[in-house]
Parts: sequence; C-alpha cells; structure tokens
Amino acid sequence: MPENCNPNDCPLTPRVEALERANEQHTKTHREIFRRMNDVERDNAVQEAHYTAIAGKLDEIGATVKALADKPAKRWESLVGYALSALVGAFLLWVASGMPGVGK
Repeated sequence: MPENCNPNDCPLTPRVEALERANEQHTKTHREIFRRMNDVERDNAVQEAHYTAIAGKLDEIGATVKALADKPAKRWESLVGYALSALVGAFLLWVASGMPGVGK
C-alpha cells in the first residue's frame, strides 16, 4: 500500500482483503487435495497387497489344477505299461512252453 494511504479509506484495502480470503481458501483446498492424495496412495498400497495375495492363490490353484490334470495321464501310462508287461510275459511263457499251436 502507498505510504500516504489511510488504512480506513485506502482503495487497495478491499483488494488485499479479497486476496487474503482467496489465499485462505486455496490453502484449505490444497490441504484437502493432499489429504485425498494420501488416502489414494494408502488405498493403492492396500489394493496392491490384495492383488499380490490373489496372484499367489492363483499360482497355487494353477499348480493344483495341473497336478490333477496330469494324474489321469500318469494312470493311463501306468495301465499301458502293465498291459505291455503282461503281453510280453505271456509271449515269453508261450515261447518257454514250446510254442503250442504252431504247426508241429
């Protein structure tokens, strides 16, 4: 303000007061924005922890599903192995018994 300006009737006083009120409102607005940003960051951290836990569970479930899907294939392989062993054993027994039924 100019030095010769009387504080009671200075033409700049309303403008200065308006700027001070605006500054107070901006300070409140900035505090609110920063509070909300902190809330969002905190919520994001919690959400990330949840996603990590879910991803771990999905990995476990995937491993279990793969193990269950492979089990019938292993059983089938075992069954085929047993059948081949039985056929080879029967063939060897037939040869050892003199191959009955072959033109002698």
